[in-house]
Amino acid sequence: MSDRQSVAILGGGMAGAAAARKLAEAGLTAQVFDKGRAVGGRMATRRHDGLQFDHGAQFMRAHGPAFAAQLADWERRGVVAPWAGGGRRVGMPDMKAPVRDLLAGLPVASAVTVTRIRRTGAVWQVETAPDAVHGPFDAVAITFPAPQVIALLDGSGFALSGIARASYAPCWSLMIATDAAVAEALVEPRTDPIGLIAGDSSKPGRPGGNRLTVHATEEWSRRHLEEPHDAIIAALLPAAEHHLGIALKPTYAAAHRWRYAQVECSLGMPCLYDPALRLGAGGDWCLGARIEAAYDSGSALAAALLADLGAPA
Repeated sequence: MSDRQSVAILGGGMAGAAAARKLAEAGLTAQVFDKGRAVGGRMATRRHDGLQFDHGAQFMRAHGPAFAAQLADWERRGVVAPWAGGGRRVGMPDMKAPVRDLLAGLPVASAVTVTRIRRTGAVWQVETAPDAVHGPFDAVAITFPAPQVIALLDGSGFALSGIARASYAPCWSLMIATDAAVAEALVEPRTDPIGLIAGDSSKPGRPGGNRLTVHATEEWSRRHLEEPHDAIIAALLPAAEHHLGIALKPTYAAAHRWRYAQVECSLGMPCLYDPALRLGAGGDWCLGARIEAAYDSGSALAAALLADLGAPA
């Protein structure tokens, strides 16, 4: 390509990272904007005084060939490793590692909040808080959770048909450090209030100690969404002890609320793209509640952009 075209990628989770990598490999400039202090989105890791918790997505699995090939490549290079059987893979040394790998060497602006996108003629600008303007860009790809995509588009005077059909369930996440030894790597009661208990310290490449991440069920999280963190800890801790059959007596406990944790209703299509505007959106909300779905959607969004911009997909 004689003129290097540029795309603004809004969101630095798996979908945004997959899109950015494929655009960059085709010779475009992919500028990523992410509100987090570090990329990864819901593939998140919390650190506190030497402790480490994967308090978002716990693992990834492949159902289709594209993500299976990507996982195999990551495993060969030590970016992911097997955990808890059943084809599960986790990032090394944390769940953000695959996203960091996809974005390695690409321009990423972290800890920035996108407030508006605007189009002037055939190019785009991206506005971030408090008052910065970035661009011009030839196209914009938004990979936020669907409700946040809608909010940004509404505030910017644009729309992409169909996004409102996507919906999410929330999740309360409890992080526990304990002196008690927990043998199980993964327990999935899926009975209120506990959906999942993961042994963070059982994952490869993690620090020593005994650490657990507990995810509440979707319905329990929805009913208790606005309760204070202390109340969530007080409710989930004894429930986790019941399922594990031991007293945890935590040395550290913290809760985190995910408003948009897991896709409940997806669009059933790979991505959304308007060639007249050169504006697209994608994420797990397009295809389903899996990291693989986010990867596939971001890849499809990149392919749509490359076809429109005249670059090889």
